[in-house]
Amino acid sequence: MTQLEEHPVSGATVTASDMALEVVVIPVSDVDRAKTFYDQLGWRLDADFRFANGFRVVQFTPRGSDTSIQFGTNMTSAVPGSAQGLYLVVADIEAAREEIIACGVTVSNVFHPSAPGAQFQPEGAAARLIGPSPDHVSYGSFATFSDPDGNSWLLQEVTNRLPGRLDTGRAKFASTADLATALRRAAAAHGEHEKRIGQPDPNWPDWYAAYMVAVQNGEKLPQ
Repeated sequence: MTQLEEHPVSGATVTASDMALEVVVIPVSDVDRAKTFYDQLGWRLDADFRFANGFRVVQFTPRGSDTSIQFGTNMTSAVPGSAQGLYLVVADIEAAREEIIACGVTVSNVFHPSAPGAQFQPEGAAARLIGPSPDHVSYGSFATFSDPDGNSWLLQEVTNRLPGRLDTGRAKFASTADLATALRRAAAAHGEHEKRIGQPDPNWPDWYAAYMVAVQNGEKLPQ
């Protein structure tokens, strides 16, 4: 979507174009080893192109993600392993952690920070408190893992997005696991709704739909 906006200094009308972040380049020392690792995670292999001048690009996309990663040869001067704290947002952090462990990858314990920014501190830091955030507060629970070069990934549990963080015209659930989790939360909330009204709700499909879209878009939840 492109829209016209007024420039704050000149007052001139300019075109504001969408700019989608689609690819992040990560530095690796061994392309084939990195390819094996990300394939092991079950991420989608989009490309592996080699060129006569030695350039090679490999692209993977995490399940449910609109953004991909690329690595290869002759791509970046960054030191291998220097990409740190790359976020992977999940609806259920414990389930996501178990899935990654099942792929043969070491993952930290689920933790929550006792101080702002503690999620970026090393494992074992005092400000990383073991266990999910109390009541699984959205944005508050984390786990970490790294690829063979030390590029680090940060799992973050998001169950209720802050307002304005999603395009309301693009509400979606990234995976069947996300959808199942949303349905369970909607079921629990709807149970409380029926207690309040004192009778079964014959329009429960509409209520579920409104609740799940509101959660996904960070809007006020139905009562």
